Amino acid sequence: MAPTLRRIAAIVPLHLKVLAGRNGFDRPVRWVAVSELEDPTPFLEGGELVLTTGMRLSAGDAVPYVSRLVARGVTGLGFGVGLSHDAVPPAFAEAAEAAGLPLVEVPRATPFIAIGKAVSDLLAGEQYEEISRAFAAQGRLTRAALQREGPVAVVDRLAREIGGWALLLDPAGAVRHAADATGRRTVDKHAGPGDRRGAAGDWARETARSLEPEVARLRSAPSLASLALSTPDEHVVVQPLGRRGFFAVGSPRPFSPIAHTVVNAAGSLLTLALEQGREQRSAAAQVRSAVLRLLLAGEVRAAAETLAALGMRLPGEPVTVLACDTSDPDALTEALTGTFTAPCEGLLVVLAPDAHADEVVALAAQHGRVGVSAPGVEIARAEGRVDSRSPADGSAARGASRPDLATGLDRVFERVPDRASDRASDRVPDRALATALDRALDQARRALVSASPVARFSELAGRGLLSLLDPAAAASFAAAILAPLREYGSRADLVESLRAYLASNGHWDAAAQRLGVHRHTLRYRMKRVSELLGRDLDDPAVRAELWIALCL
Repeated sequence: MAPTLRRIAAIVPLHLKVLAGRNGFDRPVRWVAVSELEDPTPFLEGGELVLTTGMRLSAGDAVPYVSRLVARGVTGLGFGVGLSHDAVPPAFAEAAEAAGLPLVEVPRATPFIAIGKAVSDLLAGEQYEEISRAFAAQGRLTRAALQREGPVAVVDRLAREIGGWALLLDPAGAVRHAADATGRRTVDKHAGPGDRRGAAGDWARETARSLEPEVARLRSAPSLASLALSTPDEHVVVQPLGRRGFFAVGSPRPFSPIAHTVVNAAGSLLTLALEQGREQRSAAAQVRSAVLRLLLAGEVRAAAETLAALGMRLPGEPVTVLACDTSDPDALTEALTGTFTAPCEGLLVVLAPDAHADEVVALAAQHGRVGVSAPGVEIARAEGRVDSRSPADGSAARGASRPDLATGLDRVFERVPDRASDRASDRVPDRALATALDRALDQARRALVSASPVARFSELAGRGLLSLLDPAAAASFAAAILAPLREYGSRADLVESLRAYLASNGHWDAAAQRLGVHRHTLRYRMKRVSELLGRDLDDPAVRAELWIALCL
C-alpha cells in the first residue's frame, strides 16, 4: 500500500509544515508531481502530492486552482516558499481547508527532489514488503499443495491468505471443496461418510450457483482465461484449472496486484495437483473396476483382498446399487469418499449402504443422472467367508495413514490369492451374490433410462406385474425375444434404443434426446428392430411384450 501523506509529513529532515486539510492526511500518496502550471490537472492521474512554488499563481487563483486539484483526485498540495512567495498566501490555506485538501508548506531549504526521493523510497519499501509477503504466501501455498489432501489444503490456505473465501469446482461447476476465512459462513469440514451433503455448506452451493453464468463463459472460451467480478460488498475472481475444473475466490476488499499474484500461484498449484493426481485416480479406478467384476463373478474373497491391499473394504451392510451417468466420474468419486465406486461400461457404479442410500443418491444427482436399484444386496454375508488374511474390521481404512497408491497396487498383486493352492471350498464362487448384484446393476441401468435426474427401479411402471412372474421362465422368455437384437452386429445398441423408445411412449423426439442421437437415426434403428424381430412396433400388444422383456 502507498505511504500516506501523514507519514511523509512526519519525516523530520523534510521540515514540512501542515497548514490545512488535516482530516485528509491519511490518504495514500502514489507519486510526487512538480508543476508550475496554472492548471496541471491534464498531466495528473490522481493520488499525487503536487509541489509548486506558485510562480504563476496569485491569491485570486487560490479557489479555482484548489478546486481543479480536488476534482482530479490529488492527495495533497506542497507549497514551496522563499522563491516566488515568502509565505504561503492565506487565500490558498483558506481554499484548501474549505475543500478538504491537505496543504503543507515546503521551506526554502528543502528541495522538491528530496521529497520525491523520500516518497520513492517509501514506495519501493512498500513494494518490497508486498513482494516478500507474496513470496511467503506462495511458500505456504506450496507446502499446502505437498500435503496428502493437496487441493483441499491449497483452497483452505488460499482463503486465509486473502482473508476471504475460496471454492474448488468440478468441470460441471459443482462444489468439490469450500473454505471461508471471513467468519461469516459455516463450512461442515467434518461431515462423515453418512453425511454426503458435500464438504461445503449451503453458502458454497449458493455461491457456486450464482457463478454458473461465469463458469459457462469460461467453459466455452476458446482459450483459458479468468474472470473478475465486483459488487459493492464483494470482489470475486474465477479461474479455470486446465480442463479439470474451476476455482473461485472472493474478498470484501479489492484484489491488489500482489493478491492477484497469490491467487494465480494457487491456480497453478491446483492445476498441477489435479493433473498429477489423474494417473493415480485412473489406476485406483481400474482396481475398483476389477473388484466389481470379481463381485459380479461371485469371487468375493479375491475382491475383498484386493481392496484390503489398498486400505479399503467391501460394504459391511446391505447396499443399493446406483448407475450414474456423469461427465466427471473423478469428481463424483471424490464427493463419495468412503463409498465404493467403480467405472463400468461408461457409467460409474456405486454401492451405497442402504442406511445412507438417499443421501448418496442426492449427492450423485448433483453430478449427473442416476438410476437406483431395489435395496438389500448383501455383500457382507459373503465377505464373512473370507479367511483371516483379509482384515474384517476395516482397520486399514480407518487406522493410520492410508498407503499410497503405488504401494497399494504392489500389495494388490502380492496378496491376490494363489487359486491353485486354496482350499476347494474357497474357490467356489458365491453364485447367490453374483446373481443378486447382477440383477441390482441391471435394475439400476434400466432406471437410468428414465432418470431426470433420478429414477428408481421400484417406481418404474409395471414393476408390480413383473413381480408375479416366474423369474426363470420370464428370463428365458426375455432372452429369446431379444436375442436377434443382442446378436445384431452393429455399433448401434438396438436394445437400449428400443428401451428408450418404449419408455418415451413412442415419442421420437423425447426418445432421441434420451439417447443423444437425431430422431432420424432413432427411426432407422427402430425400423431395423422391427425387421429383426419380425414385429410391428405400432402394435400395443407388441410394445407391451417387448417392454416386459426389457424389464426382466
